[in-house]
Amino acid sequence: MVAGLAARSLRVGYASAMTDALVAHRLRDVLLERGLASEAIDDLAGSLLWRIGRLSDDAPVTVRVGFATSAAAFGELPRLRNATDEELVHAIEEGQLRVEWVGPRGR
Repeated sequence: MVAGLAARSLRVGYASAMTDALVAHRLRDVLLERGLASEAIDDLAGSLLWRIGRLSDDAPVTVRVGFATSAAAFGELPRLRNATDEELVHAIEEGQLRVEWVGPRGR
């Protein structure tokens, strides 16, 4: 673990298959509920770094995400080996995707 950074992770699962159209629709709904324009996601995405992979062959597929200002922290974490698209889809469908925030936590 990186000094001063809290390790946070969660498991993500979906009851049904997620298509691009379904994700886009759900994202629009969530943004509207919170009074945000869809451009807010584009702005946020430009400020984020992410890595997708596994620590080992038998480890869960992991998505590490954080602000670009935390780039150095990504380098201090154990390296993830690449995960295939099929592995990623399987992890999502089975509710086994691990998501880790890299960097200091907000409010």
